[in-house]
Amino acid sequence: MSLFKSASTVSALTLVSRVTGLARELLMASTFGANAMTDAFNVAFRIPNLFRRLFGEGAFSQAFVPVLATSKARDGDDATRDVIRHVATVLAWVLVLTCIVGVAAAPVLVWVLASGLQQNPRGFEAAVFMTRWMFPYIGFMSMVALASGVLNTWKRFALPAATPVLLNLSMISALIWGAPWLGSQGIEPIYAMAGGVMLGGALQLGIQVPALQRLGLLPRIGLSWSSLRQSWSDPATQRVTTLMLPALLGVSVAHLSTLINTQIASHLTPGSVSWLTYADRLMEFPTALLGVAMGVVLTPQLAAAKAADDKSRYSAMLDWGLRLVLLLAVPCAVALLTFSRPLVSVLYHYGAFSSHDVQQTTTALMGYGAGLVGLVAIKVLAPGYYASQDIRTPVKIAIVVLVLTQLLNLALVPLLQHAGLALAIGLGALVNASWLLIGLLRRGSFVPEPGWSLFSLQVLAASVLLAVFLIWAAGAFDWTAMQSQSLARIGLLALMMAGSAVIYFGALWAAGLKLRPMFRR
Repeated sequence: MSLFKSASTVSALTLVSRVTGLARELLMASTFGANAMTDAFNVAFRIPNLFRRLFGEGAFSQAFVPVLATSKARDGDDATRDVIRHVATVLAWVLVLTCIVGVAAAPVLVWVLASGLQQNPRGFEAAVFMTRWMFPYIGFMSMVALASGVLNTWKRFALPAATPVLLNLSMISALIWGAPWLGSQGIEPIYAMAGGVMLGGALQLGIQVPALQRLGLLPRIGLSWSSLRQSWSDPATQRVTTLMLPALLGVSVAHLSTLINTQIASHLTPGSVSWLTYADRLMEFPTALLGVAMGVVLTPQLAAAKAADDKSRYSAMLDWGLRLVLLLAVPCAVALLTFSRPLVSVLYHYGAFSSHDVQQTTTALMGYGAGLVGLVAIKVLAPGYYASQDIRTPVKIAIVVLVLTQLLNLALVPLLQHAGLALAIGLGALVNASWLLIGLLRRGSFVPEPGWSLFSLQVLAASVLLAVFLIWAAGAFDWTAMQSQSLARIGLLALMMAGSAVIYFGALWAAGLKLRPMFRR
């Protein structure tokens, strides 16, 4: 399967995940509203999710996949099976201990994350109760991260990309059937959501077991102390652990930035946190569909090329990924900068979401849009370092960019309020991506192939035409005033999006850019 087809598969399944996740959030809002109990669930769910991102699919995947791909390329499948078994054994022991501690320390964790819940003792107790039920979710998802890393290394991208849908479907099922049943039994209905989360975690892990079995890669986890010692003594296991430490720091930096920005936003005009959140949800679509998909596909392939010392293939894959970023992320950025108001109006302008909220969310989305190319490019450039088992350099860059972002906040927030926070993140992403690119160029790891100047001019010209069309489309209709004509507004948006695609890709074709050979590379 070509890299483009693989990335397209991951992208399409990620879109399904995002859509079902949005449906889950809308259904939960309509079922429970916003109150102390929904706050309790959100806090309880956020705790295992935070640990999952730190130790599971974040730092662990960044460390595990390059080591696994290197072992597969250099030592063969049999030795790689031993690596999988040893890493799985150590990870399982660590997860059991972590879950025991997490369940016992649930009251402390809830207080650290949201001490304000104590204003409503019932809400705080519910958060502790649901945290204890959901904390083992980190165990399921960390093992899912291991299984996904194995499958991605063997170029089985579809199943790992599809598994998040199972969580959304499980939680939707809990909303539709579990909550009413608990309510009929005199039990707090929102507790059904904790059951939905755990069911989703079990299903995500369970669906990957047959796939690993078919490949002969399902690890046998050692349950004895001697098995643990043997697994820990494996150099590959220790290499994963060594790589995880800087990766943990890097992931923590990203979460620290979000925490600081949320804190700042909470001191601005009421609604600022929500406006940023709504804008960020829209940003997740292009960043996930483009950046995450290509990062997932490229990381094991880059690591294999590095292990084989195939410098030309390594550089060619980076070249392909960056061209795809420019080709697809630039028009998305143009749309966010020129067409944000219609997008926000059609997606959010219903019920209690006022025209003022539309305007404020629009400015935040434009701030994020200014850095979209950087946000997506990071997902392609960072794997260029991870494949070389160099996680320290991206982490150092992330720390400096974190400081820079906060300095930008000092300058931009007094002028632009919450939109200044979004713009600071966007500008910081551009700096981060540029720094990563310069580093790869200086190392000689990435040598741009001929044709970049012409390619950039073709994309720029097509994007200018797209911008002219979208500026006209945004001003030709009063998108906010069409609130009562929801179907007409949705249809008009679909028409404008279709027209945008025709104009952009038609302009590229007229400029002489041949897309098919590029996608087939």
